[in-house]
Amino acid sequence: MSKPLVLALLLAALGANAPAYAASFPCDKATAADEKAICAHLPLNDRDVEMATRFEILKAVLPMGGQGKLREDQEAWLEERRTCGADVACLTAAYDGRLKVLRGVLSEFAKQGPQ
Repeated sequence: MSKPLVLALLLAALGANAPAYAASFPCDKATAADEKAICAHLPLNDRDVEMATRFEILKAVLPMGGQGKLREDQEAWLEERRTCGADVACLTAAYDGRLKVLRGVLSEFAKQGPQ
């Protein structure tokens, strides 16, 4: 199966299972200031959903070495996000930066074509 087809199927599957406007974590269990802010602000929530979707797609298609690096980078980014607390501008900037990275990795992966 070609990489673009795999990516399209993964996007469709993830989109079909995700409830609308739901963060990548359960908002009813959010305790940290950053999580509460994400749940309270739809644009942040949308960024969180996109980030989580792109992360899951990349996790599924990258080779093992790439998966480990992806997870390490994500954990570091989550620590960075937590330092924003409830600061919406800081959280927005953090998400925009992470999404730029994930979009770039996914774009480069898709350009490689079928293997």
